[in-house]
Amino acid sequence: MRKIKYKKGRKLQHISLEYTGAHKGHQTEMQLFVYNDADVIEYEKFTVAALNSCFDFTKNNWLNVHGLNDIDLLKTIGHNFKFDDFLLADILNTTKRTKLEEQQDVLFFNIKSLLPSEYSDNISVEQISFILKDGILISFQEKRSDFFAHIRERIRTHAGIVRTKKVDYLLYLLLDAVMENFYITIEDEEDKIEELINLTKKGADPIILEKIENHRDNFNFLKRSIVPLRDSLYYLKTIKDDNDNNLIQKDTFNFFIRLHQKSLELLEQIESDMSSLESASNFYFSEQSRKMNEIMKTLTIISAVFIPLTFIVGVYGMNFENMPELKTENGYFVVMGIMFLLVIALIIYFKKRRWF
Repeated sequence: MRKIKYKKGRKLQHISLEYTGAHKGHQTEMQLFVYNDADVIEYEKFTVAALNSCFDFTKNNWLNVHGLNDIDLLKTIGHNFKFDDFLLADILNTTKRTKLEEQQDVLFFNIKSLLPSEYSDNISVEQISFILKDGILISFQEKRSDFFAHIRERIRTHAGIVRTKKVDYLLYLLLDAVMENFYITIEDEEDKIEELINLTKKGADPIILEKIENHRDNFNFLKRSIVPLRDSLYYLKTIKDDNDNNLIQKDTFNFFIRLHQKSLELLEQIESDMSSLESASNFYFSEQSRKMNEIMKTLTIISAVFIPLTFIVGVYGMNFENMPELKTENGYFVVMGIMFLLVIALIIYFKKRRWF
């Protein structure tokens, strides 16, 4: 599976229907589940021609679209289910932040799915969008992935309560599955931070500081992705008593409140991890300062030892004619001995003062 680093794309007009993501080589495919408590029908290779014939509006319908490159197909879906081009533009424009939009008979939700990149310290991102109508949930993914494999299996095997609930509960399950990727990403970042902290204790390689800053950028990106999600979930939480279109059942709101709580936990965890990164950065600079101080102390001690020796050599290097010591037979050896004893004395003195 190709991993990408999320970055800003070029600006588009809001109504422009053009896919701005990185997965332009993925063919658009569709999968449909029609289910209720009694049975389930799965259409693996679903086509546009079957849009009107396979949906059963007395049951729950989940249409999952993989790949956003076929603009005509997406237009056909939009025309068939009567939602305007503004929503399609938001689905195709992957540079926009997470948002929730409520219309008269439609609830639109998009979210960034984040996962750690396999071969680098970057974060892979995919935008996933959801359109909720009465009895219908349509999900749009940039590429085929296995984020929702366990949910499909629960529908097939009637595990849990998903088949007994409406599609609003299915939306909760899908959002919850995407949010689990945040935990995976944060956990991976935490493991890398722990490795960086251990590296800072072993050495002060400049590449460590570069990695620290890279992970700081990752956490800032995670935070920017979760904050609008938190705000959107809070909006759902607040409309519980003022829900005019009844797209979300009263008893399902509690599940979305759980998601809001999860988003708060994620933000708290990110703040804690950013503090750990700050500590690693401070430790790195402290270690650099400590090593510099050790070097300066060593050089200062060496200089202090050689200062008196330089003085002695300077004195006897003067070219005065009447210097009595110049005629001494063993003067050279006496001066060398004095210099040697002086060095030993200075070292002992420094050692007693614990200067090294």
